[in-house]
Amino acid sequence: MPELPEVEAARRAIEENCLGKKIKRSVVADDAKVIDGISPSDFEASLTGKTIVAAHRKGKNMWIQLDSPPFPSFQFGMAGAIYIKGVAVTKYKRSAVNEDDEWPSKYSKLFIELDDGLELSFTDKRRFAKVRLLQNPASAPPISELGPDALLEPMTEEELFKSLSKKKIGIKALILDQSFISGVGNWIADEVLYQARIHPLQSAATISKEQCGALHKFLKEVIEVAVEVGADSSQFPSNWIFHNREKKPEKAFVDGKKIEFINAGGRTSAYVPELQKLSGEQAGKEVVQGKKKSSKKSRDESEDEENVKNVKGKGGKKRSESGGKKKTPVKRKSNSSDNDDDDDGEEEKEKDEVEETNDDKRAKEKKQKGRKAGNKKPPAKKKSPESGDDSGDEFEEEEEEKKVQVKGKKGVAKKVPTGRQAKKRVK
Repeated sequence: MPELPEVEAARRAIEENCLGKKIKRSVVADDAKVIDGISPSDFEASLTGKTIVAAHRKGKNMWIQLDSPPFPSFQFGMAGAIYIKGVAVTKYKRSAVNEDDEWPSKYSKLFIELDDGLELSFTDKRRFAKVRLLQNPASAPPISELGPDALLEPMTEEELFKSLSKKKIGIKALILDQSFISGVGNWIADEVLYQARIHPLQSAATISKEQCGALHKFLKEVIEVAVEVGADSSQFPSNWIFHNREKKPEKAFVDGKKIEFINAGGRTSAYVPELQKLSGEQAGKEVVQGKKKSSKKSRDESEDEENVKNVKGKGGKKRSESGGKKKTPVKRKSNSSDNDDDDDGEEEKEKDEVEETNDDKRAKEKKQKGRKAGNKKPPAKKKSPESGDDSGDEFEEEEEEKKVQVKGKKGVAKKVPTGRQAKKRVK
């Protein structure tokens, strides 16, 4: 996804290849979701014959200055990109246009042909970008609403510390906020916090002066390095978390240390628990985070242990508190009460045999579903006060009565005693 380094690479490519050249022809896509507030024909008419004077950027936004307004501006969104035919704009993804490639791409939103034959295109496959035609892009939303640019207008360490002390939200959510600092996206935020050894959920107001110094240092360093190599991730330092943040959780490591993934600032966030620890009043919450992100194997093992404890305890009624996925319950003798486990289990077995001999598959399937849902034994017509709720009780009672009616006198329903009722009758 394009962040400050990727947009800066596009700006520099236009600056190096297009300045002083006149727009001979332009083609604007008929896509109102991306082309904002102007018809394609009006947009094209405003560009034709104009000369490109400069290319500007703030945060993740870029605009091309012409010899007279209005100027085209680009909010890159999730998949916006600048392509110049014959020029490798950036290597964060394949950006050079080959001879056999479709040109302009079917995803092109603005195509420009210059008077020397050079051609450029802004594409957006996912259609989250915005292309606008503005009199003064810097003074119009969204650019006018952006905070200081992370590369061009960095805060001093003291300014950053004062700003953090007033914010009670998580540090990652804050630095992703474009009105606070513009240009920082998800991968930059993860990298900066990893290098600064700050947990992404740490409250900004609780960041120490020492942590703030590290945050300030790595905000500058990570962005400058990425910009210097033209957003070519293959040239990023090998000790960056960037190279492993897209891997599967069980295979994600950096310098031999495990990478975990949580939600921070509304985004999936990669961090290293061993190095990025919550501090102050939030320190106790780190244990909870760890439990939420434990491996599947450890979750399953803890659930098995909890299920065994529950069976040995109160008839298996207690639910596992391990917080993992619901597992198939351990088979238990009793399903109706805490006492008389053996007798109730035998009664259950006898009823199963009767159902099988009658080949009443429908009743058996219903009963099995009831067991899976509540793990309860189907009660007789009148439930014992000690029995719990069970789904499908009325259906089960009906089937029992039908079986007895066949064996007994015509039209007379006899009740089959079960569980405690059977014991009372024996007594």
